[in-house]
Amino acid sequence: MLLLSLITITSIGYAHAEQKLQVGHFDIHYMALSSTFITPEIAKTYGIERSSYNGLVNITVLNTNLEGNPAIPVEISGIANNLLDARITLDFKEIREGNSIYYIAEVPYRNDQEVNFTIAIKYGNQLNTSLKFKQKFYVD
Repeated sequence: MLLLSLITITSIGYAHAEQKLQVGHFDIHYMALSSTFITPEIAKTYGIERSSYNGLVNITVLNTNLEGNPAIPVEISGIANNLLDARITLDFKEIREGNSIYYIAEVPYRNDQEVNFTIAIKYGNQLNTSLKFKQKFYVD
């Protein structure tokens, strides 16, 4: 339900659209958005602080070699840093809903702040990659 809510948010034209990186036969879907875009119920269910100063990073890895491109469990870690190089270690939570597996981490920010993300993703000896992207956050 959380994943569907996040996809719905991006499909309504919000600036924080989901992005994808293809590495071999794996699709890594990622996005970052303000935590205020999720409902209070979802925030409570997953222990997420809803705040105008709190963002969410969402990562899902799909195996395109298997029928149906199933989500796979991965080892994931990462850091976020702003332009002043203040670094925050991302604490990812694995969430499983049915066949979906995704990883959520919270990141604090200030208004009009660009945050750089560096995420390490590993799946046994089949996938060992680094994902880098940046997202600008605004206070609602």
